[in-house]
Amino acid sequence: MEAVTLQIREKSPVLGECALIFVTVGSHYQGFDRLVKKMDEIAGKIDEKVIMQIGNTKYKPVNAEYFEFAEYSKIQKLNSDARIIVSHAGVGSILTAFEQKTHLIIFPRLKRYNEVVDDHQLQIAKELAENPNVTVVNDVEGLEEALKIDFSFVEGSNGNRLVPSLKKYIFSIS
Repeated sequence: MEAVTLQIREKSPVLGECALIFVTVGSHYQGFDRLVKKMDEIAGKIDEKVIMQIGNTKYKPVNAEYFEFAEYSKIQKLNSDARIIVSHAGVGSILTAFEQKTHLIIFPRLKRYNEVVDDHQLQIAKELAENPNVTVVNDVEGLEEALKIDFSFVEGSNGNRLVPSLKKYIFSIS
């Protein structure tokens, strides 16, 4: 799997951009079956390559390439190569996507599905919803439509709003 993930740079003849969707669920001890199952279903319908970092998720994709965990440098490479990143609302995953200047679809983990201990990811997603480099999707059925958007990364819009938003959030829970 490692060699495959490092050889993923493909160009889409239609979009003229990287034809890769990278899905990441972070390193949380709870799995994220809802996101992984839906993105695997979508992977079976589209021409773009989908690679997923599934962490502790029990469901194993059948249409997408996947791995559980990887070194940070490999995660950075996948973030850099991707046309779009679909992620939980984990701060590390968000910052890595912005660092690699890749648009991000945030799909927050929810307590009611036993995906996280509380709904703090909803608060993080809400704080970032107005960032032009973020699309927040709260309903799993909205993921496929969100992936059809022609994303482009807006320079200079992250650092000015992301860090204060995250600080505001961290202070609110401390």
